[in-house]
Amino acid sequence: MRCIKCRKPAAVEVRRHHSAFCPEHFIEFFDNQVRRAIHEEKMFTHDDRILVAVSGGKDSLALWDVLLRFGYQATGLHINLGIPGYSDLSQEKTEAFARERGAELLIVDLEADYGVTVEDFKRGSERTPCSACGLSKRYIFNKVALEQGFDVVATGHNLDDEAATLLGNLIHWQEGYLVRQGPVLPAGYPNLVKKVKPLFRLAEREVAAYAVLRGIDYVLDECPNAVGARSLLYKEALNLIEQHSPGAKQSLYLGFLQKGRRLIAAADERPQLVECERCGMPTTSEVCSFCRLMERVKIRLRRARPEPVAQPASD
Repeated sequence: MRCIKCRKPAAVEVRRHHSAFCPEHFIEFFDNQVRRAIHEEKMFTHDDRILVAVSGGKDSLALWDVLLRFGYQATGLHINLGIPGYSDLSQEKTEAFARERGAELLIVDLEADYGVTVEDFKRGSERTPCSACGLSKRYIFNKVALEQGFDVVATGHNLDDEAATLLGNLIHWQEGYLVRQGPVLPAGYPNLVKKVKPLFRLAEREVAAYAVLRGIDYVLDECPNAVGARSLLYKEALNLIEQHSPGAKQSLYLGFLQKGRRLIAAADERPQLVECERCGMPTTSEVCSFCRLMERVKIRLRRARPEPVAQPASD
């Protein structure tokens, strides 16, 4: 294969665009896709303070890297979830990335700050670990951004992530999720910060190629709690389709953004949000899902602890 720009040997093939690029021109292609996403979707400007959710994986670190190169005010936020053998390594990779670039990094420790870990979610909640983890991260991203004056939260969701989520929402006809799915979630209510996904035009393989070419050291393994997650099944199904029909993921997701979302939004009623009576964050009920989750987990953990054995009084 030859680079379509300079005819040098290609390093990365992008089949959905019938293209291949040398390292230099692939970085150019990657940058252009990110710039297009930011500008066309009006995600943010250089005057905005951006809080980048960084896990230590390729997607979030690649996003942080490209935003720093573009000169944006991008601060990282890492949440240590307390997953044995995984969370500490993820934090180490994130801290090393920040040090190398002189970038600001904020860290929230779920156990130290909230008294639980993702492992506790397994024992003390009806939710799957991925569901409870996702709920917690969304809550903390918004809370930190709100408290520290950030204008927008950016996450590293790529085209594969968004297409798989869309497929799952369509299979189960989750109208509420479908109408909100997109690269930008505006701050439509008080105490909600705008959320954006600048990598939505790039496939997972392309983000990985960028990370390798840029020398980004990231966590290679998937989160151990993700084993068996439906999202991985949807990704496998879409990968199979993509092999036989390059561009299928892009067609599915971008087609939904251009046509399907508009039709669903026309028939959707906007939910009425109120402040959670415990933490003040937006919710559709008196107590938000995060506070209810924390309460259930802590009650079950207390019940699971053995009662202390009374010691006989000394003479």
